[in-house]
Order: sequence, then structure tokens, then C-alpha cells
Amino acid sequence: MTRTKKSLILIFALSTILGISGCGNTQSTPKQAANQVDNQQKRTITDEAGKKVEIPVNVQRIADSWSAHNEVLVMLGGGDKIVATVHTPESRPWLYKVNPAMSKAVNTFNPNINIEELVKTKPDIAIVSVGDKNVDKISEVHIPVVQLNFTDFNGLKSCFQLTGDILGGDAKQRAQQYDDYLDSKLKMVTDVTSKIPQADRPKVLHLTSLSPNIADGGNTIIDAWIQAAGGVNAAAEEPGSFKEVSMEQILQWNPEVIILGTGNTGLGAKNADLLKTDPRWQEVKAVKNGRVYVNPNGAFMWDRYGAEEALEIQWAAKTLNPDNFTNLDMNQVTQDFYKMFLNYNLTDDETNRILTGKNPV
Repeated sequence: MTRTKKSLILIFALSTILGISGCGNTQSTPKQAANQVDNQQKRTITDEAGKKVEIPVNVQRIADSWSAHNEVLVMLGGGDKIVATVHTPESRPWLYKVNPAMSKAVNTFNPNINIEELVKTKPDIAIVSVGDKNVDKISEVHIPVVQLNFTDFNGLKSCFQLTGDILGGDAKQRAQQYDDYLDSKLKMVTDVTSKIPQADRPKVLHLTSLSPNIADGGNTIIDAWIQAAGGVNAAAEEPGSFKEVSMEQILQWNPEVIILGTGNTGLGAKNADLLKTDPRWQEVKAVKNGRVYVNPNGAFMWDRYGAEEALEIQWAAKTLNPDNFTNLDMNQVTQDFYKMFLNYNLTDDETNRILTGKNPV
């Protein structure tokens, strides 16, 4: 063998060895991977429980146990970052339709938190509602916990701004765009409803279930949109959400309008039928006059603490005071909103199904 051939063989052998070593160095052990996570650049935020939380500068993987907030992440461009959720395709079918990336998220929170499964999803942060009983459990496995909440429109806007700050990038601009939209629609509605005398405002009862009768009272976002839409909350004297009320109390209130929350999609329509056939309800003015409505239900329930509150105030205004909002086309408003904020083009049929509280086909 010539010296030239020997040299080429030696060079090839050394290159192969170095190549193998190089490939081996690109693989990290679990301990190294953990160190890489620990070594991420961090920053400190203050959440809505008033706690300072250290989170990665570049949040890429999110566990979100607050049911209303998953849609907020989607709207702000973080829908593909959700790795653990409280939802399933059955519980929030419209959310999974507008954000197919949800199908990769693992349900680790419902009905009870599964810490082992949560850890496996390797979230950079976990988002929970303020006062969530699982805060300590999640913190113990070294996942930063951010608590968020709101009970009125100003709180909603602050919550969305903080979420945009957590996500970074253009999420802040998206949050501001939403807040501006909400402000403009609130002004559009209240410019009209503020002129309606208190005595002329319909008394509205918002129910989330029957038998037991569960109503939403004062100091809630439901109370806020009823007032903005030109109504009076019949249950305002019962502060808080999900208050059980007796049939006797409802008869005493005698609401002129009943709005049925959808909860699990389809529930509202079933309850509407029950009200029409149950003799006890025939004495209630709303039932007598055919003013029982099913609340729309989309990527999240319009009536409860989600991004579609901006649609709810418009729908409620037209529902409670139709003569004052004859030019408000909720089909077009809904389609424009979904395109603008959820990057989804609703068909006419899909729009109708959302407005009537039905599942996608």
C-alpha cells in the first residue's frame, strides 16, 4: 500500500471517529436537559394574586388550568404553546376547531390534577385562576405558577395585557388590539343603553342550571354585561357566581328575561324546553312572554370570563333591547370577530350554531 493511500485511510478513520464523537456530544442526558431548562434566562412578573413569579423570558410550553384562559392564549397567538389543559374536544369543541393544535395538549387538570402527567408535559409555566387549590402542588414540582383572574371589564383588559406580556413578541399588540375593540363595543352599546331609564330596563335572570336553580348575582362579569346591555340583574342582591336560588325567590323576582347559560354545549336548549313545559315556571313573566334565550357558546362560553365577552355585550344589548339595536347584525359581527382575533373564517352555518349554543357538526 502506498504512503498516499495509508494517509487517506488514516484521515478517513480519524474523521469517522471525530464524527461519531461529535454526534454523541449533541445528545443530552436528562440531567443535562434539566440544567438547560434551569439555565433559561428568567424575569420576574407580578401575577394577579399579587405574587412575584420568576418565569422564562421565552415561554414556549404552557399548562393552563383556567378554562376561560385557554382561548385567550389562542387569541394572542399562543395556542400552539398549550401542552396541558383542563379541556377535551368534547368539552370545548369550538376551541379545538379554531385551534387544532389543542389536540396535542394533555388534559392533566380535570376532574383532578395529575401531577405526574403534568410534569411529563414539561411546561415552562402553569396558569391557574386566583386562589386555585393546586397552586402549592404545582409549585412543589418547580413549575412557576401564574395566577390570573378578573370580575369586570377593566380586570379583563388587565388580565389580557399581562398574558400578552408573558407570551412576548406581538402578543402585547394583539392584547391591545382586543382591548381597543372591547372598549369601542362597550362605548357603542352604552352610548345607547345609558339613555334607557332605570324603570324601563328589563329585569334579567341569568341561570346556568335548573334543579337546582343556579344564578349569577352581583359583582360578576355577568352582572357587568347585563348592566352594559341595558338590563337589571334580578339576582344582583346575591353577590357572586353560581348561587343556588329557590323557585320561590325566582317567583318573587319575576324576571322579564331569562338567559340560559350553555355550560356543556346543548344544555341551554334543553333547559329552555324544560321551562316551557314545567308548570312552576309558567308564572314567571319571562316564560309567559316568550323571552327565554339561550346564550351563544363558541370557543369559550360567551357569558363567562372569556375573550368572547366582547361579543356577549353586543348580543345581550340586541337581545334585551332589540328596538335600540336594529342595525346590529350579530352574524356579521361574530364572523368578523373570529376572523380578526381567532384567525378562523366561520361559515354561515357555523355562525348560526354558535349563536344558538350548538356544537360544530
